[in-house]
Amino acid sequence: MNTPDQSDLGATLEESRSGLRDSHRRSLMRLLFFVTGTALVVFACLQILNGFWWVGAGELTASVILYVGVWRLRSTSYLQQWVYGYLVTLFFFFLVIMLLPEASVAAFVWVLMMPVLAYLLLGKREGMILSVPFMLVGCVIYYYYLGSVGSPHAMIDLLNMVLCAALMLAFIHLYQVRREEAEQRLVDMAQTDALTGLANRNNFQGTLARTIAECERSGAGFALVVMDIDHFKLVNDTLGHDAGDYVLRQIGQCLIERLRITDFVGRLGGEEFGLILRDVKSADAFELMDELRQRISERQLSYGEAKVRITASFGIAQWPEHGRQAETLFCVADRCLYSGKRAGRNQVARAGGGINPNQGDLLAGSTG
Repeated sequence: MNTPDQSDLGATLEESRSGLRDSHRRSLMRLLFFVTGTALVVFACLQILNGFWWVGAGELTASVILYVGVWRLRSTSYLQQWVYGYLVTLFFFFLVIMLLPEASVAAFVWVLMMPVLAYLLLGKREGMILSVPFMLVGCVIYYYYLGSVGSPHAMIDLLNMVLCAALMLAFIHLYQVRREEAEQRLVDMAQTDALTGLANRNNFQGTLARTIAECERSGAGFALVVMDIDHFKLVNDTLGHDAGDYVLRQIGQCLIERLRITDFVGRLGGEEFGLILRDVKSADAFELMDELRQRISERQLSYGEAKVRITASFGIAQWPEHGRQAETLFCVADRCLYSGKRAGRNQVARAGGGINPNQGDLLAGSTG
């Protein structure tokens, strides 16, 4: 079986924030640092000319830090800390500018930018937690800036600010919720076999890679099983492909019903399935698969007026005894599977203890 390296979409989704992978967030942060630093240089010069030299000095200092950040963000492992540091500092800076209306009368519009930046860089949950308090403080500052709101004109200005801020936050939050739902549906579709509802080959390989990594850390073992339906082509040729699809769905359901919650099953393609049995020894995996083989062989499927009986063959490889890499384990399991096929099918076959898959003896069990 060819097992090319496949991207793990589930892991990618977990690592992404607001639809951006860390590599994209890193590039965006570098751009923001550069643009913000350049803008601060311009604002600093204007503030100094306007008589607010200490504000200008602070902006120049911040611009230097941002330019250093453009270089540091290339490879830093503390990307999240840089993001928080940038946003918190920027939002505090917005509030300071709002407290100095003589320095910038239009500074209050930056309240509307807070949720945009926070949600974009931090995602829905963390973006809301960070942006809402700053937005509330900004609206309070604007309230005190207006002074008395007894006049209709002042009340209109206050309501415009509050409503625009609330609507901006609500729209961005709703967009993020819908985007995450759509992204999750796409990932589910990309990782699920449409016919059986099981994990597809890409998903299975990603789960196998994660299982190996987890077992490397914990020292626990697992078994990789490759299962193939015997004489499946005969079902398609005699009863049609719809009958074959029905058989595949029933086999998939049978696998789900028998396996433990810690196990994992997927359809690798055609009539071939893969199973990952966590925390089992070789003898236990063999016994479990032999029981599953018997359940499948004893199960009579009804398709229309036809009664269908099928059997399946299994090949088992044990981690780490038969290999520490996914490719090696698949090679051993495939070799065992086809040994069982040659022995008459309806078999469970496993490597007999050799670390080298080409040297391990094969043990086969059968009841028919």
